[in-house]
Amino acid sequence: MSGSPIHFGTSGWRALIADDFTFANVRLAVAAIAGHVRARTASPTLIVGHDTRFMAEAFAAEAAQVLRAHGVGVLLCQGAAPTPAIAYEILRRHADGAVNFTASHNPAEYQGLKFSAADGGPALPEVTRDIEARAAALDAPAALSHGESRNGFEHIDVRGPYLARLRELVRFAVLREAKLKIVCDLLHGCGAGYLDRVLSDEGIAVTATRAGRDVLFDGHGPDPSEENLLPLSKSVRESGAHVGLATDGDADRFGIIDADGSFLSPNHLLALVYDYLVETRGWRLGVARSVATSHLLDAVAQHHRLPLYQTPVGFKFIGEYIKQDKIAVGGEESAGMTIRGHVPEKDGILACLLAAEMVAARRAPLRKQLADLFRKVGREYWPVRENLHLRPEVQARIVAELRKDRRDFAGHRVAKLDRTDGLKMILDDESWVLLRLSGTEPVMRVYAEAATPQASQRLTSATREWIES
Repeated sequence: MSGSPIHFGTSGWRALIADDFTFANVRLAVAAIAGHVRARTASPTLIVGHDTRFMAEAFAAEAAQVLRAHGVGVLLCQGAAPTPAIAYEILRRHADGAVNFTASHNPAEYQGLKFSAADGGPALPEVTRDIEARAAALDAPAALSHGESRNGFEHIDVRGPYLARLRELVRFAVLREAKLKIVCDLLHGCGAGYLDRVLSDEGIAVTATRAGRDVLFDGHGPDPSEENLLPLSKSVRESGAHVGLATDGDADRFGIIDADGSFLSPNHLLALVYDYLVETRGWRLGVARSVATSHLLDAVAQHHRLPLYQTPVGFKFIGEYIKQDKIAVGGEESAGMTIRGHVPEKDGILACLLAAEMVAARRAPLRKQLADLFRKVGREYWPVRENLHLRPEVQARIVAELRKDRRDFAGHRVAKLDRTDGLKMILDDESWVLLRLSGTEPVMRVYAEAATPQASQRLTSATREWIES
């Protein structure tokens, strides 16, 4: 299996177009998926979708052809479709899952494949391991039957039902009453025609930017990061908008710009939304976060006397709590969020709309709401994240170091060690540092959180010095 090019990470298989992401390898992956679903269901049906990336439609058409050749029914999405819309359609139609061609927020030279299970959530590790094993066991791509016509598939509209679901989850009347003015930055991704469309249809003043298709994404990846949203920040300030909303390539991640043009950390938005939904929806339910996500969520849960659930990194683990109806909100620091009663998958469009609803309902910018939340829970939380590129010999040394139990770090006593995913050191002042090695590149992901931005930066600096020493 080591020679197989098909490897699923935390959110699907991603690779460079024309390097590992080729039609031949796509046929292998899709044939393996067909084998997986047919081993569990006699006559399975999968939805096939794609994002706005280069050759996305061609990869989706090829996948549909391979699935049909392997005895799997196919429902093809009409046009580019957001991952959360596909997830909702799986549940609505009781389909057996979906094959979705997207590399999410990755740079333009990448393409990817996400496999969603019948529950609408990302495939769990045991499922992707089975698919990888099946792909490795298959013979040459030429042995796969893929000579049939690409025509004759049923095409489905996922937008209408999905937007109708959003109208059930979001209180658009609150936005209208507040006469909210919004700028949306779709980053040339799947959010175009969805986020801007539902706001416009609901009578909200909205301006959409970067809504057209550009397979090079302006030379940047469609990542709603602070740097990539500088044009949105400028638009919000110049137009006098109340909030700026952004979604990534497949619209499962969000980016939020406040009225003053400042970027709001996804960690902070998760906590604000959780507090807001507990208060406005009356949901006496807990919250689930990944080990890398802000402990502000813990503080909000404690304030409301509700449980906190921690998971490894990967939204598939959070989705399990949504399916069990144990949580009001599930979220990851990498701008992933969903809520009770919705899909067990990240939904950047919904997150954006709930951010707008909070601004409208509380008649206050998000920065003011965050300051109020800090006062409510009794302290501030300032998370940061850095990626450290490591030489192979340094990576090998750090892997060994992470297995050791440290008693002090950065001038603090280590109060608790957490090995849920990587090494997390919770310090005696409640600040913390998490070190996780990427499984796909020589990168150490460093997460830290303290009571001030300066203290958080000191923790990441101390981590960098420790690694380089």
